[in-house]
Amino acid sequence: MKIAIVEDDINMRKSLEIAMSDYKEFEIKTFRNAKEALKKLDDSFDLLITDINMPGMDGIELVKTLNGKYEVIIMTGNATLQRAIESIHLGVKDFLLKPFDIDTLIDAIRRENEVQQVKKQVVKTSIKKKSNGFLGKSKSLETVLSITEKASKTDASILLLGESGVGKEVFANHIHKTSPRAKKPFIAINMAAIPENLIESELFGFEKGAFTDASEAKTGQFELANGGTLFLDEIAEMPYGVQAKLLRALQEKEIRKLGSSKSIKIDIRIVSATNANLTDKINKGEFREDLYYRLNTIPISIPPLRDRKDEILQIAEAMCEINSKKYNFETKSFSAEAKEQLLSYSWPGNIRELISVVERAVILSDSSEITKDELYLQTRLN
Repeated sequence: MKIAIVEDDINMRKSLEIAMSDYKEFEIKTFRNAKEALKKLDDSFDLLITDINMPGMDGIELVKTLNGKYEVIIMTGNATLQRAIESIHLGVKDFLLKPFDIDTLIDAIRRENEVQQVKKQVVKTSIKKKSNGFLGKSKSLETVLSITEKASKTDASILLLGESGVGKEVFANHIHKTSPRAKKPFIAINMAAIPENLIESELFGFEKGAFTDASEAKTGQFELANGGTLFLDEIAEMPYGVQAKLLRALQEKEIRKLGSSKSIKIDIRIVSATNANLTDKINKGEFREDLYYRLNTIPISIPPLRDRKDEILQIAEAMCEINSKKYNFETKSFSAEAKEQLLSYSWPGNIRELISVVERAVILSDSSEITKDELYLQTRLN
């Protein structure tokens, strides 16, 4: 197992190198800071272990930039609850408080190694997951993919439209991976998940001393995504005042951190998404019309799952096998009645709801065959 350790404290870094040299099953590579790590990390690494508090780019920003490329263990000497929660939301598997003994770290690494081995087994199963990242196939999906693949070859802004749960981030990721920017960062940010007073600093960053709590400089998401793709989900929730700054950034291809007098040139591709009616928002004075036209160069409407019925059983069966492996169960399947119910349900929560229902059914079913009653959809059927 090849492991990258990012730690700015030289004493801690050397201590970890020495302690872990006793474990021959691990190949260790250490880095002094996040930017050094970003330059040298490649596909050969299996796990990233990083401190949170580092000068320049901190550990949380590093994890965001890597965007799920590696599994991560966080270590820190002065963690706050907010930072711990933030790291968990980013998919961090373990959060170790300094000082910790080496056995605690090794246990965390071995737990992660076991999870990765299960994932590798899943990949080797008979699940025919397409290389484009989609678990199912339908005429409706193929029509949309045809448009996205044409659009991805350009740098035009794309606006993904569709109900909640249809997989807009999956489409955004697919656009990035099939674009000329595929080897550069893909940064996703949800406007609805960030407090209004923090959105500007999250997008553009800030300098040390820019405001009362700015004890150190922060790199914004625009700068982190430089050269790659920035996905702005729930774009309709962006505060009106910030919209003007976003428009300027897109027009001038530069940003300015809070508290800075200097502009930073950026080269990014914007993909945005919403389930809201932006025309109504514009008429109500809640969304800028000029920004709408800037983002809406290529609109792509993603159909709901009820209009992609051919995918329902494909996705359900794939997720059933994945979750059976995940929880070390015998591989489960659906009864004929369960399949019929899956197809007859309207899926208001779309693919997100289907994935949740299948995981619950795999966990709660009493045998290797999942019955219609174990789907718990009866009360919601029309």
